[in-house]
Amino acid sequence: MKKILIIIMTAMDFMMQTVSGQGTPVTFRDYIMKGVPAKREVDVFLHEMSWAKFDPETGYRLGNYMPHDGVDNSSTLSTSQPNGARTSFMYKSSHCRINTYGNSFTQCHQVSDGETWQEYLAADLGEPIRNFGMGGYGVNQSYLKMLKEESTANAAENIVFYIWGDDHIRSLLRCRYMLIRDWMKEQEKTEEKGKMFHGNFWSNIEMDLDKGVLVEKKNLISDPDSLYNMTDPDWMYAHLKDDLALQMALYKKGEITDIDFNKLTTLAKCLGSALDLQKQTDKRKAVAELLDLYSFASTKYILEKVKQFAVKNKKKLLVVIFDPYQVTRPLLEGKSRYDQPIVEFLEKNKYNYFDMNLVHLQDYKCFNLKIDDYYKRYFIGHYNPAGNHFFAFAIKPRIIEMLDPRPITYQDGRQQLINFKGYLEGF
Repeated sequence: MKKILIIIMTAMDFMMQTVSGQGTPVTFRDYIMKGVPAKREVDVFLHEMSWAKFDPETGYRLGNYMPHDGVDNSSTLSTSQPNGARTSFMYKSSHCRINTYGNSFTQCHQVSDGETWQEYLAADLGEPIRNFGMGGYGVNQSYLKMLKEESTANAAENIVFYIWGDDHIRSLLRCRYMLIRDWMKEQEKTEEKGKMFHGNFWSNIEMDLDKGVLVEKKNLISDPDSLYNMTDPDWMYAHLKDDLALQMALYKKGEITDIDFNKLTTLAKCLGSALDLQKQTDKRKAVAELLDLYSFASTKYILEKVKQFAVKNKKKLLVVIFDPYQVTRPLLEGKSRYDQPIVEFLEKNKYNYFDMNLVHLQDYKCFNLKIDDYYKRYFIGHYNPAGNHFFAFAIKPRIIEMLDPRPITYQDGRQQLINFKGYLEGF
């Protein structure tokens, strides 16, 4: 039973690490000083086979490893290509027209390489789909990965840009490791130290409180040797003491006791809010609301840049939104969704988007099940193989709409027969 509970925690894409606190709150300084990674973690990350590998801009990319986190108490085969794309098999020698970007629900964490939704969909369409997703990425990291790959021979005519869960907040953080360090320790119950290390420093988005505008910040650790700075408590505090998003996330969770409310009031004004944190009775709740406002602003900022890039480069764009824990579940319970501002932004600005939360809302009506039992069909936190298959066929009509000409399996007549010759080997 203990093993199953560990898998379920892993499966929530570390979401619970941004929701509830652990233990007695301490000062922000003490939290940082006492929670830096061990040298062994960095050694493994840089020099041994592990789940993630160093990247100078996005912090890390997919590596090669077998996490012990799959269905039926299994390990999963998680391998990558030199560019960080997850290994694919279906029609990989054919021309690729679709690149996908996002976090672990794009990467398809907790299943093996051949069980991703991209592979299931590629099998149905008869053409490859590249998977550039990576667990732990925020919206900004997915955007930066997109810019990099779309400037190479890997560029595709169609882009699927996937936003999950707390990706909004991740974009603001300089070093997500400090927010998920307890999750990291939990992994050592099933994995060797350092094998799941990630969340190191990366390029991020922050509010310039003096100018009142969002700015793009470079990675503070852009070469691998400097990553050992993360093991130095003094260095870590010096470079995180003014990371307002990290402080807000920790204060929201009840992890720390102190936060600069004057800076938060300035931040609120920059975001067009009249919220005065000093006057709020429930300050942690108020900080959580302001953090959502801040993170949604960063997502809107990035989405505008994604759309501009697609238009400029004559690419078709499909934005995917999905959060099974903070959006889908409340919808199934008849409650409102916390990400409504993002939905309204997508609608107002006429983005081509796909809302998987609504697909599950309709699917749930087909069953007479408790929500927890419904989730067991598709999730082990992340999608299980059946969940990825369900997602693939749910999004399929929207993918086919983007493709011109249509995939061979959805063509008609003589052209289909002519194209089919390319699939015959040895004849």
